Amino acid sequence: MSQAAKAQVLLNLHTKGNLLILPNVWNPIGARMLQTKGFPAVATASAAIAESLGYSDGEQIKLDTMLDMIARIVRSVDVPVTADFEAGYSDNLAGLQENISRLLDTGTVGINFEDSFDHSAHLRPIPEQVERIKAVREVAERRGIHLVINARADSFFADGFASDEERIEDVITRLNAYTQAGADCVYPVGRGDKETLKILRKRISAPINVLATAKTASLKELQELGINRVSFGPYIFRSLLAKMSAMQDEILNMGSYGIVMDGIWSGGDVKKYLFEGKE
Repeated sequence: MSQAAKAQVLLNLHTKGNLLILPNVWNPIGARMLQTKGFPAVATASAAIAESLGYSDGEQIKLDTMLDMIARIVRSVDVPVTADFEAGYSDNLAGLQENISRLLDTGTVGINFEDSFDHSAHLRPIPEQVERIKAVREVAERRGIHLVINARADSFFADGFASDEERIEDVITRLNAYTQAGADCVYPVGRGDKETLKILRKRISAPINVLATAKTASLKELQELGINRVSFGPYIFRSLLAKMSAMQDEILNMGSYGIVMDGIWSGGDVKKYLFEGKE
């Protein structure tokens, strides 16, 4: 498929009625596993990519590094790829548009785009974020690609709210404004309980993305609530990292080999998800 066709496929996945489940990845083999298992699209996690390289999230790795990793993931699969691009690696519109153009060069057809800075403590003014979303849409339209914009609101993390009700109202105001600006899906990150999601679903008409956490409603409940998309952020990566840490502790303490060897895949199991030949 062409990039434009993949973008349309991704957009349609948000409206067909089934919950779009995106177990975010940070490398090509993870993407290839998802495709092989039948997932219709792949999503990256900026935190997982950065942390796998030894850096914190929050645009701490170079833009070139992020784009290279995204491009590798896109090339590894045939299904649409949506990329977590944080705040676009630029505070000004000209720089943002240049970076979006470079992101489109990777073959990506979707984007997570957040409205906060200072590790989500502070939020951009709504009019400013609206202009940024419009700028992203403008670049994609010039390229003839309907980039699927997943507009994230960080109100549940930010400072400055007197009550939970005030946070919810801010989320709703922001996400409806972002939809009007051209977002295709909205992402009220940080809250996934049934009670809050019922309020959001009633007052937001756009497709809604929820982050899976230990407190998030089950996948079946999300489907029943009319949520359109669920993603896992960096949590799959961090779960695997916890297992690696446990293995290292066992080895360090002269323990058994079982923690590593029990259930291990063979080289043949892994090879199913690898490229043939040299890079």
